[in-house]
Amino acid sequence: MERNPLMRLVVIGNGMAAMRTVEELLQRDGGALYSITVFGAEPHPNYNRIMLSCVLAGDKSFDETVINTREWYAQNGITLFSGDPVAAVDREAKTVTSQSGRVVAYDKLLIATGSRPLAPSIPGLGLPGVCAFRDINDVETMLEAARTKSRAVVIGGGLLGLEAAWGLKQRGMSVALVHLMPTLMERQLDVPAAQMLQKALDRRGISFFTSGQTESITGDGHVEGVQLGDGRYIPADLVVLAIGIRPNIDLAKAAGLQIGRGITVFDDMRTSDPAIFAVGECVEHRGQVFGLVAPLWDQAKVCASHLAGEATAAFASKALATSLKITGIDVFSAGALTAADPDDDEITLRDDARGIYKKVVLREGKLVGAVLYGDVTDGQWYLQLMRDKQDVSVWRERLVFGRAIAETGKPVGPDFAAMPDDTQICGCNGVSKGTICKAVREKNLTTLADVRAHTKASASCGQCTGQVEALLAFVTGGVKTAKKTICACTDQSHDEVRAAIVGKRLKTMAAVRAALGWKTPEGCQKCRPALNYYLLCAWPGEYVDDLRSRFVNERVHANIQKDGTYSVIPRMWGGVTTAAELRAIADVADKYAVPTVKVTGGQRIDLLGIKKDDLPSVWRDLNRAGMVSGHAYAKGLRTVKTCVGSEWCRFGTQDSTGLGIKLEKLCWGSWTPHKVKLAVSGCPRNCAEATIKDVGIVCVEGGFDIMIGGNGGIEVRVTDKLARVATEGEVLEITAAFLQMYREEAHYLERTAPWVARIGLEAIRRRVIDDRTERQALFDRFLYSQKFAQTDPWAERVAGSEAHEFAPLEEV
Repeated sequence: MERNPLMRLVVIGNGMAAMRTVEELLQRDGGALYSITVFGAEPHPNYNRIMLSCVLAGDKSFDETVINTREWYAQNGITLFSGDPVAAVDREAKTVTSQSGRVVAYDKLLIATGSRPLAPSIPGLGLPGVCAFRDINDVETMLEAARTKSRAVVIGGGLLGLEAAWGLKQRGMSVALVHLMPTLMERQLDVPAAQMLQKALDRRGISFFTSGQTESITGDGHVEGVQLGDGRYIPADLVVLAIGIRPNIDLAKAAGLQIGRGITVFDDMRTSDPAIFAVGECVEHRGQVFGLVAPLWDQAKVCASHLAGEATAAFASKALATSLKITGIDVFSAGALTAADPDDDEITLRDDARGIYKKVVLREGKLVGAVLYGDVTDGQWYLQLMRDKQDVSVWRERLVFGRAIAETGKPVGPDFAAMPDDTQICGCNGVSKGTICKAVREKNLTTLADVRAHTKASASCGQCTGQVEALLAFVTGGVKTAKKTICACTDQSHDEVRAAIVGKRLKTMAAVRAALGWKTPEGCQKCRPALNYYLLCAWPGEYVDDLRSRFVNERVHANIQKDGTYSVIPRMWGGVTTAAELRAIADVADKYAVPTVKVTGGQRIDLLGIKKDDLPSVWRDLNRAGMVSGHAYAKGLRTVKTCVGSEWCRFGTQDSTGLGIKLEKLCWGSWTPHKVKLAVSGCPRNCAEATIKDVGIVCVEGGFDIMIGGNGGIEVRVTDKLARVATEGEVLEITAAFLQMYREEAHYLERTAPWVARIGLEAIRRRVIDDRTERQALFDRFLYSQKFAQTDPWAERVAGSEAHEFAPLEEV
């Protein structure tokens, strides 16, 4: 029998470092040199561990984190044994033996066993409800806890701990974070940046216990809380340990390889055995171990080069950067955090109002450190300056303002022509400027999606998206630039689709897809809801709402909860109710055993825990008391919050409650690009919080201030003042005109806050305030659309409409 001429490469570990090495080897025609066998401890294909925090927070699905599918292994002739870790290495026989008993011989062996979570000796660490934050199994444990439990404690205020805390908060848990040190991320941030970060996360509802030494984890059969050394006690249903990692060296140590803190490797990534290589978090190179992804990519390139017979590559550690993956919070640091001696210089820029902090550390005319909070645009440039050890003396006075101002003295875009090809653009995936430029030119790439598909640049955390788009425009000469389309089904933008629907009089989704060359016959979960809304807005009374293209909450007219039950909120006009309505709500709560009745932030009453098949009966009983749907589930008007105003309050200047009711009765039932909330405050003391609503009315002596574009959610935005008017009639007309302009021109799922910021306050003011003819036209179109929108969906369902949505499945 003819012997297989290929050398045998066995890879222990199926993680990011291991598979990046294999990818690099295949690019060097390694497939012609080796038959490759991969052993993975987890039952999954290779996935992006960096994105686990995004999966936890709900920003990505697990499938979106998969780097190499099982089909990829097969297409490249790679044998994958997943869920079967290697248990032993026999260096003399050159074989590995897996946990299941498989014995595979090797000519070259690559060890990439990664790291393990640090787990100090804490009483109670083994209790059910305690987990680490390291792999997708940990994430699934945390998600299950979030579905059934309410209180989480995260131990560790570094990168992983903060991302875990934010993800659990996003999943609805009450979260406390315990950190041993006085400030967060003390290895990556200086004190001012850490304080700004903690303040921002505190505003988002995370509680912090800094200078907190964990003494024990308490519980009887399941975790119940965390006891700190200073006497503080934190109740908990889930405890997440995220205090650091250490190299996983057990297998290498048992095989007799040279070991330090990690597996000792030389510049070519070989271990003390010339036939065995190692990469990733398990290695130690020149006394240094690695926990960030950028050096892993460099190790992979060097290792692949030597496996392919190219003997010149050498690994050298570079200056490393840190960034945080929490939506709306930008953090970057690299190098020294503070001056190390009296000859070092620190230059800082701080703007608390804008939430921006920048600091650079200089030594002998060279940049040796940078800390950025709030604006990280120049992070990679600072990092490159550190790596190049470039003299920046000439820019010293301007350096903290960023590249555009430092190099030219005035703001300009990045100079891609002068930028070296090895400048890193995407830190998560280790993609350089040269790699992107080569792919764009050779593959004729024209969109951001194309660049992501072929290079992975901006495919992970997304912080580099703007720079990737700008580089794409630079390479294509500005002739072909990336365009933000509705989804992958079409090359059309939101604005182009909306214009075509009106201009070409397209009145069905099928007509839109046919006229605009949709790539998929039925669309997808992104474009179908958008098209449904755009058609509903453009053709009121003609287009038939497609319930199949709505999210589940809008299909069943109630908010689904994490246990599968539903929340029902009847409308209370301006927050005003009556004894009869309260009796009806109480009767419903008793009749249907509603477990929780709660007053909402929008001055209404929420009935939580209602079974889906009970919804029509609940609605029927509420309808009989004269109550209609509060549309708490809708991309539409939610509430109009009011204070008692001049009728009762000694500070009230106008009848804010009465005006709020008029606004709500004018606007209820309208479908909008995203949820809309209104408020009317009876005086500038603003008890109704009108200045963080989509539309807020602040009553003043002799009139009303109309405020727009506020948002009280994760990213708080205070309203802009649109106008001051004298009468309630003007308030109603201008509010409706503004909402109609927003309905007709915003992108689907775009709140008023980013829409106002995008098109500008003056553009709105010109059309809604200055041009009375345009204002009247917008107002008239709003009133016309309301003729078809102001129907109570609860009453329609009680009458039998869409009954299949609420019928229990029959047992077979």
